[in-house]
Amino acid sequence: MTGVAQRLDGMRVCIVAGSGGVGKTTASAALALGLAAAGKRVAVVTIDPARRLAESLGLEQLGNDPRQVDPALLASHGVEMQGELWAMMLDPKATFDDLITRLSPDARTREDVLGNRIYEQLSSAVAGSQEFTAVAKLYDLHHEGGFDVLVLDTPPSRNALDFLDAPDRLTDFFEGRALKVLLVPTGIAAKLMSRGTSVVFSILKRLTGVDLMDDIAVFFRALSGLMDGFKERAAGVKALLADPATTFLIVTSPEREPVAEAIFFHGKLREAQMAFGGLIVNRVNVAGAADEDPDAVALELRDAGLAAPLAAKVARSVADLQQLAARDAESIERLKDELDEPDPIVVARLDGEVQDIDGLLALRDALM
Repeated sequence: MTGVAQRLDGMRVCIVAGSGGVGKTTASAALALGLAAAGKRVAVVTIDPARRLAESLGLEQLGNDPRQVDPALLASHGVEMQGELWAMMLDPKATFDDLITRLSPDARTREDVLGNRIYEQLSSAVAGSQEFTAVAKLYDLHHEGGFDVLVLDTPPSRNALDFLDAPDRLTDFFEGRALKVLLVPTGIAAKLMSRGTSVVFSILKRLTGVDLMDDIAVFFRALSGLMDGFKERAAGVKALLADPATTFLIVTSPEREPVAEAIFFHGKLREAQMAFGGLIVNRVNVAGAADEDPDAVALELRDAGLAAPLAAKVARSVADLQQLAARDAESIERLKDELDEPDPIVVARLDGEVQDIDGLLALRDALM
């Protein structure tokens, strides 16, 4: 079996994708830990890490910029760090605000946008789509060049296109006819903006004291100065996703729906001609005694002195585990066939959730 480290050799960006609830976030953190321990300077961009896991890493206040995990903390768990592990939790709104700051041509434009009521509503809606802000943050970290490897834990999504098409959707927004009408209204649109709309806004101003027309005018005037920058950024993000040094790892569990989503996402990667680095099948049930007859197990336990009801209960548990293991094995074979992936990384189900360093290390060992 080929571990993740070999698959990521020479890669600078690793995007961990898959459906929600399959262990993507912990897999991303464990992967980053393994690469850092091996000598890389690694930053993992997480979406929503378990609070206990963040606390165990000494990063209770994860923010929108990477913070280093204390090597001494990891050393106390037997991990000798040859490199550096950094972590951050994505703040979509802060990322979008930072993007406005970076792209603003001057301080006045920046203040006109960030302090505008229309922007407050629009930015919250755009930032709510974590897909774009995730890749925007990834682009910034990559462009700054401070890390050997970046590991991105992608938002859970029912639609793989939400992530892969994020740059194109942003470009389409800025090139859309509706936005151009708002920026430079002409003809009927201009008459509507100058007559009926202005009457409505003047009434609202008298009732609320808020000059909404002025807010709209200031916002779109400032926005017109950012359009080229936004489109250039979207093009840069799209290029990064297709870069030969960027690869995608798909994480799934053996359950039916995550398996179907993994197959779907792999197909979209292929259509977009983006690199597929490998498949991780997490939380797999493995029957250690797959060939054992449950009835024979019960008999053996009774002969060893165990009470008959308890021996029967153990036998039923053995049978249930064998059934689950058989189901998971079938799912893995389907994934191998559909993804043309003969050597997926299979991670056996661990005891409990991965919520501390020891759990993270166990997952790292399985991955690496």
